[in-house]
Amino acid sequence: MISLSGLNDKQREAAETIEGPVLILAGAGSGKTRTLTYRISHMVDNLHIDPKSILAVSFTNKAAKEMKERVIALLGKRKSKGTTLATFHSLGLRILKEEIDKLGYHKKFSIYDTSDQLAIIREALTLYNAEKTFKKEVILSKIGVLKNAGISADDFSDSNYFNDEDPYDHAINYVYEVYQEKLKFFNAIDFDDILLLTVKLFDKFPDIAEKYSTKYKYIMIDEYQDTNTLQFNLVLHLTKTHNNLCVVGDDDQAIYSFRGADITNILNFEKNFPGAKIVKLEQNYRSISPILELANEVIKENKNRREKTLWSDKKSPNKPLLWSMADTDHESQVVVEDIVNFQSKGGHLSDIAILYRSNTQAMPIEEQLRLSRVPYEMLGGQKFYEKKEVKDLMAYLMVIRNPNDQISLRRILNIPNRGIGMRTLEKYLEVTEDEDISLYQALKDKPDLDPNRRDHIHNFTKLIEEFRHKFNHGTLAQSISALVEEIKYFSFIEKNYDNVKQIERRRNDITMFIESAERFEKYYKEKANLETFVEKLLLQDNQDTNEDEDDDIKKNSVTMMTLHSSKGLEFDTVYLIGMEEELLPHKRVISEGGGTDEERRLCYVGITRAQEKLVMTYCKQRKIYGTDVPRHKSRFIIDLDKKGLFLEQDRQSFGHLGSEEEVQEYKKSFFSNLMGLLDEDERS
Repeated sequence: MISLSGLNDKQREAAETIEGPVLILAGAGSGKTRTLTYRISHMVDNLHIDPKSILAVSFTNKAAKEMKERVIALLGKRKSKGTTLATFHSLGLRILKEEIDKLGYHKKFSIYDTSDQLAIIREALTLYNAEKTFKKEVILSKIGVLKNAGISADDFSDSNYFNDEDPYDHAINYVYEVYQEKLKFFNAIDFDDILLLTVKLFDKFPDIAEKYSTKYKYIMIDEYQDTNTLQFNLVLHLTKTHNNLCVVGDDDQAIYSFRGADITNILNFEKNFPGAKIVKLEQNYRSISPILELANEVIKENKNRREKTLWSDKKSPNKPLLWSMADTDHESQVVVEDIVNFQSKGGHLSDIAILYRSNTQAMPIEEQLRLSRVPYEMLGGQKFYEKKEVKDLMAYLMVIRNPNDQISLRRILNIPNRGIGMRTLEKYLEVTEDEDISLYQALKDKPDLDPNRRDHIHNFTKLIEEFRHKFNHGTLAQSISALVEEIKYFSFIEKNYDNVKQIERRRNDITMFIESAERFEKYYKEKANLETFVEKLLLQDNQDTNEDEDDDIKKNSVTMMTLHSSKGLEFDTVYLIGMEEELLPHKRVISEGGGTDEERRLCYVGITRAQEKLVMTYCKQRKIYGTDVPRHKSRFIIDLDKKGLFLEQDRQSFGHLGSEEEVQEYKKSFFSNLMGLLDEDERS
């Protein structure tokens, strides 16, 4: 017998309510996974329900795996065998493998990836033969949106998604149909087809829907607030022969509308499933009370929500903090100094997360972490210094600093394209072996080795020599900027990418790299040169851990991520940076005028990630794409300081102190803590 005595009253009520529709409103940190796994174990062990009749659906493989492991831990492998714990897509795939032949496909179908999809769209656009050039990625993205809304190629032109005045929509109307025909001809589907075709199968063949509804008599759906139209329709089909549907979710954490998630699925649950029982899980096991009090006050301003109030037994006098910063550089300095001080006192970096609304906020913090030798991991995004364009520029700097760096030299030899291909390179590599000289020396001394490429090779080595001189006699940032202009790198980006947003993002990455050099100069003053700049970046790279290293080492790093990526995670200390208008809520949302409810929910998600310490920051001005822009405190917190829910502080760093005495005292304290973290060789 499985005992439910370890659950609180509301969790136990949810676990024991088995028949009929049930909505478990599970607030952040309220133990929803524990409740679900005990519910499944109670059904099997105490009520003797056949495990094969139980279906539990989550959104990620990680969540499904965790649930499976917990159920096995409670029931054992033998008793839990037969229970279906799946994601929506793995469930759909399982059904299609059995039934897709009813839709005219062979059972051994392929699933096409993005490159396969784009190849078909390219072909369809050629057939469309329009004068206007259309971006393949834009069309593929729109087709994905349509499929997740349950709109087929035949239905598109008659749907609300079609704009008769938009040339793109006319192109998509044609391409979507050709695309689906080609997929079927190749006996292939794409990822979005998995649910679209499963629902189409159930719509077209009610007996098949009934077969699976009869098989799965007890259904549980996790993160129900994130379901879209297709997933909702799938659930309707699966509950066709019974009403035993238990959904778990929190409308206050509905932050994925951009993926097609429909919050009305959870708000209208009783309407869609009459007679539903509602159980609220409001006891939070994660955060101290002051953090929850702030979270409750922030989210209650949203009117279209289900009433709930998080509470905790974890009392504390430590209120959340709001740090007022002068600018972006000040913000990054203060946050990283605080982390270094925490680490110097024995704190674990794995207990810390830095959260932000937009990836553009990450770079100054990331750079400051690198300069201070603080290991970090980025979730849901690529590290700035791992981006292709940044690595290209870094390779140029490495060769200018050390022309014998063959790996970096080979990377940039034909970037941007200067007509030096593999055949030419192979000729020079032979010379390096025969004469025991470096590749750069061979290029410099023997430009005639490949007569057809003589001028290109000469111009390349001349460029390197010129910039060796420039970096020795000019400022770091100005020299990098001149290099970018000289090699026409922005033009190179524009020629290599179709997507306008992608081009803009990559151009911005280069601009931010130059700004990082400016910050480096400001930070290191007379010591800021090419040598120290490259060394600092490389030292941090050597400290970075990878997937193959020991877990304990890998975890000893600060986690950086967007607010969207943070959902479901928790950390002892959270720095929520950029609590400003036009960041949170985001400028785009404000300009579109559709309301800021989801942005407020995003803020709520960020606040509720913190267990013990929450630090929010805002800047009085922030550098945005190279320009200093005045900033204002976010509307989500602007009046809450009057209620005493957080402490607002004007923070100082040694870069923003008044007197020279203050600067020296602060520097002494900060660097003392930093030095304590380094070994003897590093200190010297």
